[in-house]
Amino acid sequence: MAVWLWCLFCLLASSARHDERATEPHVNRDGTYPLAFSTAWAVLGPFQAGTREGTWGADPLEYLGGFRALQYDQDSHFRSSLPTNGTAKWSIVQAKQTTSTSTSANASLSISYPDVDWDFLKVVYGWAAVQYQAWARGQIVVTGNASIPVVLYTDWILEYWVDDVHYFGGDFFTFRQAPAVLHLSPGTHAIDLRLVRDVRALGGVNDPSIDVLLELQKAPGALELAKPGILLSDVVDGKLATPIASVILRNSGKHDVEIIDIQISDVRGPFPSPLADVQVVLGPNARLTKSQTSPPSKSSLPRTFLVAGQTRPVAFNISLQTQYASSIDCIITYKVGNHRPHLTLSVSQHLTRSSIYAPHKFTYLHPGGMVSYAMLRPPAKNATCHPRNATSLPILFGFHGAGLEADNGIVAHALDPVPDLCAWVMFPTGVTPWSGDDWHNWGFADVEYAVHSIQTWMKSVAWQGPDIDVGRWIVTGHSNGGQGTWYALTHRPDQIVAAAPVSGYASIQKYVPYELWQPMDPRRAAIMGGTLNSYRHEMLMENAQGIPVLQQHGEKDDNVPAYNSRFLSQKLFEAGTNSSYYELPGQGHYFDTVMTTEQLVRFYYKYADSVETIPRRLQDFTFVVANPGDMGSKSGIRVLHLEDPGQYGKVVVNGHSIQTSNVLSIEFDPNLMQMSSITLDGQELDVSMSTIQSGAMTASKVEEGPWKIGDLSASQGSKIYRQGRQLGAMTAILRTRGSFIIRHQGKDTAHVALQVSRNLHQYFSADSRIASTSPASISGSGNVISVCIGQAPPSFHPNFPIVAGATAVTLRDWRGRLHTFSEPSGLAAAFLRPLEGEQLELVLWGSSQRRLAQAARLVPMLTGVGQPDFVVLGESASWRGVEGALALGFFDHQWNVTSSSLV
Repeated sequence: MAVWLWCLFCLLASSARHDERATEPHVNRDGTYPLAFSTAWAVLGPFQAGTREGTWGADPLEYLGGFRALQYDQDSHFRSSLPTNGTAKWSIVQAKQTTSTSTSANASLSISYPDVDWDFLKVVYGWAAVQYQAWARGQIVVTGNASIPVVLYTDWILEYWVDDVHYFGGDFFTFRQAPAVLHLSPGTHAIDLRLVRDVRALGGVNDPSIDVLLELQKAPGALELAKPGILLSDVVDGKLATPIASVILRNSGKHDVEIIDIQISDVRGPFPSPLADVQVVLGPNARLTKSQTSPPSKSSLPRTFLVAGQTRPVAFNISLQTQYASSIDCIITYKVGNHRPHLTLSVSQHLTRSSIYAPHKFTYLHPGGMVSYAMLRPPAKNATCHPRNATSLPILFGFHGAGLEADNGIVAHALDPVPDLCAWVMFPTGVTPWSGDDWHNWGFADVEYAVHSIQTWMKSVAWQGPDIDVGRWIVTGHSNGGQGTWYALTHRPDQIVAAAPVSGYASIQKYVPYELWQPMDPRRAAIMGGTLNSYRHEMLMENAQGIPVLQQHGEKDDNVPAYNSRFLSQKLFEAGTNSSYYELPGQGHYFDTVMTTEQLVRFYYKYADSVETIPRRLQDFTFVVANPGDMGSKSGIRVLHLEDPGQYGKVVVNGHSIQTSNVLSIEFDPNLMQMSSITLDGQELDVSMSTIQSGAMTASKVEEGPWKIGDLSASQGSKIYRQGRQLGAMTAILRTRGSFIIRHQGKDTAHVALQVSRNLHQYFSADSRIASTSPASISGSGNVISVCIGQAPPSFHPNFPIVAGATAVTLRDWRGRLHTFSEPSGLAAAFLRPLEGEQLELVLWGSSQRRLAQAARLVPMLTGVGQPDFVVLGESASWRGVEGALALGFFDHQWNVTSSSLV
């Protein structure tokens, strides 16, 4: 009997060696794999596309009912402005590679159009000419007898359809953070890909092909780790640098999941719970106290849900049980729906150890409620500093370029050749490899919270060295980080000791011109331009007056052309600034010592040891304001409101005389002014300390009247007015203070709500709670996104100028006239509304599911798209883009539609 069993075992082992697939799980009986992509793809294109225009639709095939309504026909011709004879055709393209395993399948495509004269188009239109769009159709084949839960990764893809389900957002920058969860039944599934080429993502020099990768991975159909391990601080000299940690979870099942508890596996009793929503308010000029920088915690776990298909980061406090531990192990307890018993998921993370004086990772809460990190290098023991600076040192920021993490050695060790600087050196991450939104709202908030979280770091590691002066910044950065340096320089001038942008671009509009958008009338173009005012650094160079600036750029840079720095060098000169420009002969975009050239090293040492008073008191200067919501002060002057938020505001100071343009409300710091009166637009105002009650003086204009001491709220009575984080275009929704709250109506709106949550996490690593539209669902400090079909939820504002009904939208213009919009094919609308305090709501409305999906495209996602405060879209926007908007524009300080809007 034993001999027979042994022979049977040997026979099975031999068989397994001859066909290894037979022993793998999830392999069909015939030896085939359960998931596969088609090798042949039907492709249609190319068609014109402008820089970042895809969000607005602007798909010419929508005029014909959309790509999904077309069938392959090699004899069909489609009008297009790019190919010879002005016609685009179908073609069959073989995938570069398709592979399948027992648990996955992938396909890579490379689409190119050599028959288009790209070189000539570039001569006329520059890099904008090699941005185009096309469509590709293939198949997903599922074999076997049961439905398979999978996640679908869509590298470099913005938009796609699987069968009859539309997905917008994709993964344009290959972050792979929030793939779609699909439950695929056996059979063939059509997959349509909208291919959009973007120079910033795919380059502008070589052959303008579109290369994309699709990957299906079998999912457990339950709660799973979306990203391996735990985000936590490094261990420095036996202590965790900061006590905040995070784990990213995905619900790949069909039922909602509730997180019950998180524990360290070798500790009895509940572990400190996930962190509550951020309650701290931090504006451009605010300062955090030590008590505010401590992470909030609760004694009991707040209810944390993941709806089916959702990916969420879960933050919690953590402590090191022993300084000799090599890893941290957590057990996550959860339940599915109302079922019992509770289930568990384990996650482990290896601990990284570092010297306290070496660049190391420390974590903190981003204002969006999730955990972020930065790389920190405290001042060295051997740093020899000016006596005045010895106890409180400035911070030197190193902003990374696009596609890099701050913990990448190229970033974190870029300043190792200058180890003894008299400064705190920090490499912020901006939350994502693209710094969220190019170091603007989302990414820059991450920078500011990282700075103020150093107090928590000091407590955690028992720091005994020099303190930090959070109001003294030296900023530098490479590539996109160079652009981030320009942003810091122009938007926080009162905190900048000196700035050194390296190989940075002037603005997204100058980097890749906004040519080849679908045509729009001048008024629409002006509104779209106004939404991007804060990105145009070339318009803000006067804000650098009084600040030392060193520019550096490689002569042969074919990634960010040296023209960008040359152009801004000229603008700095014309603005009367203290700047110098170094162009490196023969050098390209990057080389190993790009951040530590001889001139940069001298610059770092000089200004790290500077004793100049910050903020500077300037007698004669100009201050240009694009958006008061993201602008700090200049020489103690801060603009609080613009008369028309779609245009620049300007403040010109000559001693006691101040002239303004397009400014409605302004704040002065009396400690810097040191004068008893000023002349504001020809009107003399008393600014002596006796007239100032709160340490700052505010002057405002009401209804084109004279300037008066006091803010706008003092003269508005019970009216609701727009302020602080609510200011700006639709991107103001990103200034949330807590996790986003996405509320929707139920089954018909659930897919779009999930898609919005997925995109927020994909592109910003953001957290969001998806909830019903009951009044209780709006509780929380985070900004709200309301997803609705038909009647929109009631507004907090009692007389809001936009009302979205069952099938129509009514809008009250600046003259008080009512306009009602409706179309037989339906409408879409997206608009901001105020909530209590500075909380904000973004309403996504559609008269049908299809139109709701059209509105949801406008949720801020890709930098530089340009979304005004409100938009009403007709059907033609699907192919005409912005020109298909029936109304769009801005709200003023009282939430009224401005006269510059288009209605």
